[in-house]
Amino acid sequence: MTRVIEAEATPETRKRVLLAKPRGYCAGVDRAVQTVEEALKLYGAPIYVRKQIVHNKHVVSTLEQQGAIFVEENEEVPEGATVIFSAHGVAPEVYEQARQRSLRAIDATCPLVTKVHHEARRFAADDYDILLIGHEGHEEVIGTAGEAPAHIQLVDGPDSVDQVTVRDPSKVVWLSQTTLSVDETMETVARLKQRLPLLQSPPSDDICYATSNRQHVVKQIAADCDVVIVVGSRNSSNSIRLVEVAVDAGARAGYLVDYASEISDEWLAGATTVGLTSGASVPDELVMQVLDHLAERGFTDVAEVTTADERLTFSLPQELKRDMKAAAAARSVQAAALAASAGNG
Repeated sequence: MTRVIEAEATPETRKRVLLAKPRGYCAGVDRAVQTVEEALKLYGAPIYVRKQIVHNKHVVSTLEQQGAIFVEENEEVPEGATVIFSAHGVAPEVYEQARQRSLRAIDATCPLVTKVHHEARRFAADDYDILLIGHEGHEEVIGTAGEAPAHIQLVDGPDSVDQVTVRDPSKVVWLSQTTLSVDETMETVARLKQRLPLLQSPPSDDICYATSNRQHVVKQIAADCDVVIVVGSRNSSNSIRLVEVAVDAGARAGYLVDYASEISDEWLAGATTVGLTSGASVPDELVMQVLDHLAERGFTDVAEVTTADERLTFSLPQELKRDMKAAAAARSVQAAALAASAGNG
């Protein structure tokens, strides 16, 4: 196995890997994946999941092997079955569709996405125009926009700013998708404020801590890297952003891979320093496999560069916790009854 040491990145090191930390699973992804796993244990297979629970090919495949069935819409779920909503969040109409089909709905939406939903509803109730910075068609954007469609308009990057129109320039606020590039989002906000000087900001940052942290450490190592490899899937917004951030911050090249087997030896030709990180929905075992792949090609020195210590955790969805508690209580009663029966025997 590859040896990982905590060390400062130094230019004297040769044939080395700068391993970014934080990387991989964030609290919201961990919660969502655990939700599916615990639901399978509690209710038994199959468990239906609307959309990919998180945007990662390996995670989805692993859960499918355990009995999860991924669908696009509630209509594909048999009436009365259990359906889990993905970490990216859904619009209110999706909950109503589930209710009409008598589905047992479990909401695995990341609490940080839920926060943005709350903000959208609150500003809409106060009759604000809401400028939602995000990527058109992304599931999170669709879910947030669905909270107040009459008040929300999408701003897909700085180049979309000129198309923005508002009713009252003194009652407008911006919100954002949680997985965007921090720098590009701030550039978009700056351009919006040039047109709308009274534009208000959300009460707290909408871009999640994990997205910001992963981008920050990549910025720290990129200039020292010939190549930066990001482990993540192509439908993962935060993973794609990491590749862009790496190149913008000075890496000679950046590549996105799901698995170590996708790494081309041509990428490593002439390289002495490889940066390595992973998106927020990537299990660390995939990163370790990349490290082994690189070690086989001479990159045996690994320095883990740490810029933040993440300790945040989120509890499981209330509806799942309630059923888990009830099942545990039932098992206790059953165990007590069996013990009593054995004693009487």
